[in-house]
Parts: sequence; structure tokens; C-alpha cells
Amino acid sequence: MKYKVLEADSDYLLHKSYEVRQLVFVNEQGVSESIVHEDPDRSAHYFVAIDVEVNALGTARWRKTSEGVKLERFAVLPAYRNKGLGGDLLKSILGDVKSKFGSGVLVYLNAQLEAMTLYAHQGFLPIGPRFIEADITHQRMAQTL
Repeated sequence: MKYKVLEADSDYLLHKSYEVRQLVFVNEQGVSESIVHEDPDRSAHYFVAIDVEVNALGTARWRKTSEGVKLERFAVLPAYRNKGLGGDLLKSILGDVKSKFGSGVLVYLNAQLEAMTLYAHQGFLPIGPRFIEADITHQRMAQTL
């Protein structure tokens, strides 16, 4: 499987990112579209994994918050899970965050339980109790770059 991870810096790539989120979060997991597609001020930095035919296979985003940098909306199409694509998305985003903020920045996310191992492999540690968000159990995880 050949793919590349790109910053979704065009309307076309941003639309590709939204397609993956729609399929995974709304269609597969039953999450409300209003939660999945919110970003009114376009403050987030989106990334998308695409194959050679420019089909979107996975996506994620990051945004600066008062707490640090929050990673969000990690979604990989079912056929491409557990094949390294999610890890490559995560590495690309962490590289981008580090290039913009340097060392010492807190990076955190709310992981669905099934994805905790992915984040743990990149140095994220669980913080606090598990909680429900959009009817799905999550665990906050964080690390300092």
C-alpha cells in the first residue's frame, strides 16, 4: 500500500479529510455531524493520508489551546487500520508541531480506547480517568515534546 501524508493546505485536501471523518465518525461510529465537522474559525491544522489515486485513507488535525497543543479527529478507514498509517499520521503531526513550537510543548489528545496503543507507541501516557465523549469511552493522553 503506497500513500503519503500531506498537510491539508488546500480546499481539495481539506474536503478529502472531511470525507474520511464522515465515513469513520458519522457513518461507522454514529457521531453527530455537528461534532465531527466543527471548526468555525479554521484554526486547526489538518493532515490527510492519500494513495496514488488521491483517495483519502486517513486524517487528523492539531490546534493550539490554552493547555498546549491538542491532537484531534484521528480517523483511518477500516481497510487501512493496523497497517502503520495511523502511526505515520501521528508522526507527521508531531513533526509539524515540533517544527512550529520547538521542545517543551505539552501535546495531548482524547483517545478512543481502541487507539490507545497507537498513541502509547509514540510516547503518550494516560492522564486522569476515562470519560464518555459522543457516547464513546475515551482516555486523555499527553506527552511533552
